Amino acid sequence: MIVVTGATGNVGRWLVRALAEAGERVTAVSRGTAPVSLPSATRHVRADLAAPETLRSALDGAEALFLHDGGTGGVGLDPRAILDVAEAAGVRRVVLLSSQGVVTRPESVSHGGVMRAVEEAVRESGLAWTILRPGVFASNAYAWAEPVRAERTVAAPFGDVGIPVIDPADIAEVAATALRKDEHEGRAYVLNGPAAVTPRQQAEAIGAALGEPVRFVELTRAEARARMAPFMPEASVETSLAVLGEPNAAELKLSPDVEHVLGRAPHPFAEWARRNAEAFR
Repeated sequence: MIVVTGATGNVGRWLVRALAEAGERVTAVSRGTAPVSLPSATRHVRADLAAPETLRSALDGAEALFLHDGGTGGVGLDPRAILDVAEAAGVRRVVLLSSQGVVTRPESVSHGGVMRAVEEAVRESGLAWTILRPGVFASNAYAWAEPVRAERTVAAPFGDVGIPVIDPADIAEVAATALRKDEHEGRAYVLNGPAAVTPRQQAEAIGAALGEPVRFVELTRAEARARMAPFMPEASVETSLAVLGEPNAAELKLSPDVEHVLGRAPHPFAEWARRNAEAFR
């Protein structure tokens, strides 16, 4: 059996589906209600990674664990306690969803520091491990869904700065492979898309998926900061703006790891937009 934490998230829901379609027994873990489209015969358990003992029933009989911080960036978690509970339950393999920021923004607590500590705990756990380091998610574009539905408008900073965003479904497929196959043990994979895509191009792709134009409005850095500040710590806002506005060479480099693991190129943003067009209608 394979346990998937963060099962309602952009990666977790695809991962649960991929594993179920591969014939695996899956336990989907989330802090709230079960995913709406949970595959048949998949068990759902409510648990909170911040309270590792709540994972015990989910891990009973499990061989592998997909560890995702539930969007916390690892803040407030005790990864060693989580891994101790997993090992005591008989788990032999863990696949960690980390962040590319561990290597590209090591000086940033929000993007690198906390997840680096989680990675270290995984490496030292004694379990077989694989670490996934995705870059910017294509699904961040969901933040534009409401203005696209209401006004067919996308507002974002750095309209012509491109980043190779990664489709969460690709992350899920890589995770499913690593959870099931021994040859990925001890590997850390950087996951990003097949080409850099700018916010302006993303708006165009969403419009193409809808079959009608979507207008792009460029925000200043200050305007973007003001929109992000109510939802994110200041340090995280500043690092996020730096990644989006001044990506470094490592963040722009196209990684071969998706193709290495899956035998195919990662999905372009336009494909993600077509598959998720209903969110913007």
